[in-house]
Amino acid sequence: MTRSSNAGDGQAPDGAPVPDIDVVCLGESMVTFLPCLPGRLADVPSFDRAIGGAESNVACTLARTGHPTRWISRVGTDGFGDHLLAAIADCGVDVRHVRRDPLRPTGVYFRTAGDRATGTHEVAYYRAGSAASAMTAADLDPAALYGGRILHLSGITAALSADCLALLTELTTRRPGRPLLSFDVNYRPGLWRDTARARVLLDLARGADLVFVGDDEARDAWGLHGPRAIRQALPEPHTLVVKQGKTGATVFRRTREPGGRRDDATGADEVTGTDDATGTATFVPALDVDLVAATGAGDAFAAGFLSATLRGLPDRARLRHGHLWAAAALTVPGDLATPPSRPYADRLAALDGPAWARLHLAPGWTDADTSGHRADEEVPTQ
Repeated sequence: MTRSSNAGDGQAPDGAPVPDIDVVCLGESMVTFLPCLPGRLADVPSFDRAIGGAESNVACTLARTGHPTRWISRVGTDGFGDHLLAAIADCGVDVRHVRRDPLRPTGVYFRTAGDRATGTHEVAYYRAGSAASAMTAADLDPAALYGGRILHLSGITAALSADCLALLTELTTRRPGRPLLSFDVNYRPGLWRDTARARVLLDLARGADLVFVGDDEARDAWGLHGPRAIRQALPEPHTLVVKQGKTGATVFRRTREPGGRRDDATGADEVTGTDDATGTATFVPALDVDLVAATGAGDAFAAGFLSATLRGLPDRARLRHGHLWAAAALTVPGDLATPPSRPYADRLAALDGPAWARLHLAPGWTDADTSGHRADEEVPTQ
């Protein structure tokens, strides 16, 4: 059974059959241990078990809103591997193509409750020599890997081992017939250590069709400052999304349409324009959110943007869905959050500029679509 595509951006032409799987995500997932109390890892007496991994986070978040997704990876034959497969499958993700490795363990990590951006945040990874670090192209079923409308990867995989870097290099090599290739740079200094080596992420991004990168990542890994400089260094991807933290996000998309326009319906802070170097450039401000934990917000943003891309929505709506899904992750303690229902997200994404600017989202807001709140109210308060 197939469905008609309306996603554009390298997808099948309108009316052409496309696969039943919307997004295939490849990468490592680990068992995550979240502290029961704030404080240093040395002082926390116990932890709650969860799951975490950039690519599986994207797959789970998309699946929770009805997108058919597949996660491809390797895990050990240990109990942690059993838990990962069960938990990700429970989200509705196809995990049938995950390999089990009898010789290598499933990765795990521990983190403190504080925000990753603060100096008190601690993360302890136990992933060296993990099953996922042994992934190679020879292990993968091409039909499963390329069997979706989008293939989503991240730079984390490239840092795991030489084999994983070779795999990412092969997958980001442009060739006819591949699905739209989405790449989240996901620069993690602790994984690369040598900043010079991290420039390989720039080469990988150049082979993708859709790229997500934070302006802070581009500054730290590549010495680039600002969305325009990032676009100049990455002209190859059809779509480039630059996340600008609490400020907002900008999407650049190549176009042949001449001239530029300002969309007055979006409000003063949302601008769409064109120029010869970058195509369209659309900026949408971030939302006012009561932060609980930032972990997983970037993955949720990518999932929201991909969902809107699959639905063929315009750039402003794609960014707004990214912000909304990120806000769901920002208001929960773990890596994974249930995003707002599609009708509720669509209603919020359709607000005019002033109403969007007035939104204030607090923990539990994704349940507010059944509580009688107007879309432009603070939802909900604590």
